[in-house]
Amino acid sequence: MTTAPETAGDGERTASAEEGGGMRILIITAGSRGDVAPYTGLGRRLRDAGHQVAVAAHPAFAALVGACGLEHRPVPGDPRKLIRDRGRAASRDEVRALTRAYADGLAEGVAQAVAGGADLLITAFAPAPLGRTAGEALGVPVVGAYLVPAFPTGRFPLPNARSAGSLGPAGNLAAGRDVLRRAEGAFAGAVTRLRARLGLPAARPSAPVDVRPVFHGFSPLVVPRPGDWPSWAEVVGYWWPARPDGWRPPAALTDFLRAGPPPVFIGFGSMAAGQGERLSELVAAAVRRAGVRAVVQAGWAGVRGRGADVLTVGDVPHDWLFPRTAAVVHHAGAGTTAAGLRAGVPAVPVPVMADQPFWASRLHGLGVSPRPVPFRDLTADALGDAITACLSEPAHRRRAAELARGLAAEDGAAPLLSHIAALSAG
Repeated sequence: MTTAPETAGDGERTASAEEGGGMRILIITAGSRGDVAPYTGLGRRLRDAGHQVAVAAHPAFAALVGACGLEHRPVPGDPRKLIRDRGRAASRDEVRALTRAYADGLAEGVAQAVAGGADLLITAFAPAPLGRTAGEALGVPVVGAYLVPAFPTGRFPLPNARSAGSLGPAGNLAAGRDVLRRAEGAFAGAVTRLRARLGLPAARPSAPVDVRPVFHGFSPLVVPRPGDWPSWAEVVGYWWPARPDGWRPPAALTDFLRAGPPPVFIGFGSMAAGQGERLSELVAAAVRRAGVRAVVQAGWAGVRGRGADVLTVGDVPHDWLFPRTAAVVHHAGAGTTAAGLRAGVPAVPVPVMADQPFWASRLHGLGVSPRPVPFRDLTADALGDAITACLSEPAHRRRAAELARGLAAEDGAAPLLSHIAALSAG
């Protein structure tokens, strides 16, 4: 059994803050790129405020974190493989086993990451029970920084609810509580093992809502803060991903953009691994049907654009590319949804799983997109018609531009920075 790291303790936390002029802050996150990129922007703001910032994330994101000037601490796990293996699983028991193995890897990674020292832990939603446990072992504060709504409410079912549509106040609350029960259950065993690893006594399972305070990193213009949330749960605005130091757009991309009218962006992010060939053909046919130019992001699926009016790109900062497009077709992940809104361009959401149906529904409800096209129903005709509907309705672009102006006036990082400044001063 490993005891809690000796870096714990209020005296050392105060000393390190005084010596370095700030706190040693560890951000803990897990998942795909969209679960990591917003914390690079938040981390850079914290660094610029004088804090030492490390990001605990999967090895695949070491380059992303490092390119933004932040320390990376590796956390075992391959989310791309997990998504693929879960899709191939033959039974619920197999899915649960895969999830348990992933959670156990996260727990081990969190234990190793905090051994590097920290005065404050900032945790994303998924690994929050692990972050809370590590904070208890270290004797340091833990702050929640969640990219999705995380507290049950009568206003709407939480993301990942079994039903995406409103169930009425009582039904929405029940659906939200079910989401949290499932999240707690997924990490219960990992939390138990992490507590033993860090020399803590056994305790009841921990849920993401056990962290206090929690700052939600999305705009109240997109999801207003429900009045029935606890007082320590805030909605503060988006944390925009940092652009990697020294990044320049590829010449092929700038040439393509100059060669004609603004194209449509099409990308499915971390979704649909292994479906590259099917999606490449589907996208090519949809683009022809809609009569548009397109920039296709390969993503984890390996989608390839086909035709003279289509360009394939790899990772390109959305804050640079999206304002140069006519519309964005995407899987409605939280980060891509935010980037499209920030750019002021309309969207065609194609949700696949997890929180994506929630954000796709919000885009439609906000008036910036036509009705979502669920990935399971995606065909070339359906996508082509949705692109046409998006571009032919001026109200979508007007509403997107209005929201973008509102988002530009927000500073989602400021409340978190103020809270941490108060902790540091104390």
